[in-house]
Amino acid sequence: MFNLKLLYPVYTLDNKSLLPVGSVLSEETLNILVSSNRDPHYQKCSLLQYGSIKKDMLQFLIEPPYNMIFADEKKISDLLRLMENIKFISPLLRSLDYFKQHDFYTYRHLLMVFALSTLLSINLISDYRERLREIAAGPTHDIGKICVPLNILKKTMPLTQTELNKLKHHAATSYVLLSYYLRDAGHFSARAARDHHEKKDGAGYPRGIRLEDLMVEIVAVSDVYDALISPRPYRPASYENRTACEEITEMAERGEINRKVVQALIAHIRRSRPQYDKCIVSKEKGGIPPSINFHGVFAEEGNPSE
Repeated sequence: MFNLKLLYPVYTLDNKSLLPVGSVLSEETLNILVSSNRDPHYQKCSLLQYGSIKKDMLQFLIEPPYNMIFADEKKISDLLRLMENIKFISPLLRSLDYFKQHDFYTYRHLLMVFALSTLLSINLISDYRERLREIAAGPTHDIGKICVPLNILKKTMPLTQTELNKLKHHAATSYVLLSYYLRDAGHFSARAARDHHEKKDGAGYPRGIRLEDLMVEIVAVSDVYDALISPRPYRPASYENRTACEEITEMAERGEINRKVVQALIAHIRRSRPQYDKCIVSKEKGGIPPSINFHGVFAEEGNPSE
């Protein structure tokens, strides 16, 4: 049992304090947290029937490079049919409203990780019920970013180490929020949110464990790929698709992420649409990363956020 210690407090969108700074996420603490949720019934709604989510997702899917991945109309139709079965409780839907209004980068990212996770789970997860649990984690894995100040989420210049720590804390915060709302600290969505930044070699965060859960690894690879090919506040230009594929391939070669998941993703990108387990992933590198990228660059403490 790995106990996490919260470096920052966790609170809901309506500013209800769930756990204070310094709390240790032990089994006892989580049981008390879960039992403290006395809301009898949350309203549920199909994610794709809520607000403009289906319209927004369809728009995102026709933008490069997703227009290549989802070029097959039947594939999109099957994907949407599967997604229609996923229902979300009202607090999670409100978090999507929050990001759409205040941090569109995160809103788009959540939906596209959902789409990619769904697509890859069709290839990699044989059991239907397990697949539904897997794809349901896509739009919730970053919910903890509601506890990250917007001036950090949207900062266009290098972060300080303190700001980065607050940003990385979203994995633990997401776990707390989902455990509370879903009334289950062992729920897959909560575990996926906690572990989607872990790595197979144990070099990730927040626990530094060796990631070995295929369902979580699907979310992790989808998360990395979409972060690369999408514009970000700290990187105005996105990675070209070729360069993004080279980056995730190199990560797989280093043992950081699941090679089979990367292989399945690249198979969907190839025009020939090979069977994912027959797809040969090149190790050659010829792509050029964006010229302006502040990821991994730190500012001195005390510099104002921009």
